[in-house]
Amino acid sequence: MSNLLFMIGVFLASFIVGYLLISRIPSLLHTPLMSMTNAISAVTLLGALMLFSTPSTILEKVLGAFAVITATFNVVGGFVITDRMLRLFRDRGVDPNTLYEK
Repeated sequence: MSNLLFMIGVFLASFIVGYLLISRIPSLLHTPLMSMTNAISAVTLLGALMLFSTPSTILEKVLGAFAVITATFNVVGGFVITDRMLRLFRDRGVDPNTLYEK
């Protein structure tokens, strides 16, 4: 039980620190910051998957499953939004499949 309380405490502390840091970043820098949050979500995803390889209680398994779902949602959403942003910079008259052909 103390292990679970420690994990909840780490989660709350990281949530508060993350919120305070991100809320102070200018809006022009939010796009580059998104790639960093995707990397953090990937680490969260790996950590949650590692949780399933160790003996733990059912509550820890449920929290791990929730972490896997939310981190996966964040990583996939980040890739979708990044792709949308990159499409804004493409030349509309050029076929993207022929950009790198020589």
